[in-house]
Amino acid sequence: MLYVMYGFLKHSPLLRVSARPVHGFTLIELLVVIAIIGVLSSVVLASLNSARSKGTDGSIKSNLTNSRSQSELFYDSNGYSYANICTNVTVAGVKSIFAQVSAAASNAGISSVTRNAAGSGTVAVCNDTALSWAAQVPLKGTAGTFFCIDNSGYATTTNSTKITSGTDYDCTS
Repeated sequence: MLYVMYGFLKHSPLLRVSARPVHGFTLIELLVVIAIIGVLSSVVLASLNSARSKGTDGSIKSNLTNSRSQSELFYDSNGYSYANICTNVTVAGVKSIFAQVSAAASNAGISSVTRNAAGSGTVAVCNDTALSWAAQVPLKGTAGTFFCIDNSGYATTTNSTKITSGTDYDCTS
């Protein structure tokens, strides 16, 4: 009886062993690996976008901060006046801050700088008078944030526009 059972099982398709060894991965194993790679790549891409926007914001802040020292050179060359510092002019070989403010606006994705106007989330502004100036550009990293700098040396990142009118030359209010 045992022999008969053994003989029956010997020819059973359940116990057949292939003469060729099986190589490769199953479909489930491949799908699991692809899913893991997908999750890891999405985490890396999210981190990369965050770093890119922080870098852009850093560039905007750097351009505006550099405009402070340029403004003092312009002030001395312009007869101790900030008049027209927000325009693209050169006085006695010293350029205005227009190039720095324009570069900051360009980094924020804004094509032009509006002079003597109120700031908003889509506008880069530079206001000037003979006695003072202020510039503000929206940041890209977080919607609704701005970087504002003025002639007093005050620079701030804020969640609301600091330049609220065309005659506003102060980032502290």
